[in-house]
Amino acid sequence: MSITTKKPSKGVLLISEPFLSDPNFKRTVVLVTEHDEAGSVGFILNRPLQYRLNDILEDFPNLDAPVYAGGPVKQDSLHFLHRIRALAEEGDEVAPGVYWGGNFEKLKTFAAAGAVNPQDIRFFIGYSGWGPQQLETEMQARSWILSDPKQSFTFENPPRSLWRETLKAMGGKFKILSNYPENPMHN
Repeated sequence: MSITTKKPSKGVLLISEPFLSDPNFKRTVVLVTEHDEAGSVGFILNRPLQYRLNDILEDFPNLDAPVYAGGPVKQDSLHFLHRIRALAEEGDEVAPGVYWGGNFEKLKTFAAAGAVNPQDIRFFIGYSGWGPQQLETEMQARSWILSDPKQSFTFENPPRSLWRETLKAMGGKFKILSNYPENPMHN
């Protein structure tokens, strides 16, 4: 995997530097879904919660899908990323084959018919947000590493190892960073 951009943009992965101490983002991988002059929005891909979708939405058809902590902003909101072609036209393509949102009632209909594979969708409580130029400032402070997205990082890689595996896939110095211990005192 290579870095194709030096600036944050829609569809890029933000990988927290191993030295980032902010507990909201320590060892996280964030898919940026929106980036413009007003700020940025993204979802943490590797923070699964102990809940399943049906634990938090009683009126949703049975769908054994995990729920993730999308970030510290608006934790009373529910969002979803997916790769479901039938919902693609109403979602926003944020990376090749990865869509943010869509028609929720249509999603419920598909789920009721058993036409939704939990492997193709991720639900998030809250989101990660940055104000105007805030993400650029954090990039200058070297809080984030930028990488190209892959569907496998969003939907297939185990969340607990995603931070490490994303850095390893980038190779070179990033592969070395992937082995940096969480607590250097335990090295």
